[in-house]
Amino acid sequence: MKYTSAYYKKRLKPIPLYLLILCLCLIFISPFLVMVTTALKTNGDAFELPVRLFPRKLIWSNFPEALEKIPFARYMMNSIFITAMSIIGQLIATPLVAYSLAKIKWKGAPIISSLIMGSMMIPYTVTMIPLYKIWSALGLTNTYIPLIAPTFFGSPFYIIIMRQFFAALPNSLMEAAKIDGAGEFRRYISIALPLSKPALTTVGIYAFINAWSDYLAPLIYINKTEKLTLSLGLQGFLNQYSVDWTHLMAAATVFVIPVVIFFLFFQRNFVEGIATSGIKG
Repeated sequence: MKYTSAYYKKRLKPIPLYLLILCLCLIFISPFLVMVTTALKTNGDAFELPVRLFPRKLIWSNFPEALEKIPFARYMMNSIFITAMSIIGQLIATPLVAYSLAKIKWKGAPIISSLIMGSMMIPYTVTMIPLYKIWSALGLTNTYIPLIAPTFFGSPFYIIIMRQFFAALPNSLMEAAKIDGAGEFRRYISIALPLSKPALTTVGIYAFINAWSDYLAPLIYINKTEKLTLSLGLQGFLNQYSVDWTHLMAAATVFVIPVVIFFLFFQRNFVEGIATSGIKG
């Protein structure tokens, strides 16, 4: 079979785009690769000049030594508890608020939607001092309540995602259920929620990543060593004069693994949720 020049031109046309995507992937994955390879080096190899990306000898003992150097299991359980409760809170509150704004007709809905969207422009650094004073006055610092309780009221970004998804659902489904005698809450439970699994997965992944990797909020509210999260516990590898980089990178690698696994497991639903949440405004 003889191929024409137009055929080869068509086949070669996407190659520059593929090369660009490959370069971007290498750029984004390079910090993770450096972290993993540093975790498998000796301290001498980690600071060798010129820099070697891959170690001469794989030092697997860095991982068990890193996990023993700090109370890793305790910090891990603290992080798991906060993350699990945060996900539960967001998945309960966010769709409720979003559904009321998208599918229930009431006078204040457009105003509340605008305020929620506007609140996304307020940085956390502006509100963290007033919030700390409130939680301190309530005597709830050094507890996990300031980290968990706000999630049971929803997050503006997650509410907007869910609102966009609910707005894209056909009104005919809700009207048919209403004719059959289903109340508002029944329509929400039986129709809206089952159809919103991709968007709920997206919210769950975002909530997981934010809660798991949160550093600033636990730093503000938690002072007791036994209550530290894993993101704060990694400071145990830092001292006044030096940093134990190989053990720190080993612990950081273990810290990142749950996020990677969680994302890969729900990747399809995550992409679908992002795509479908922007169908209709």
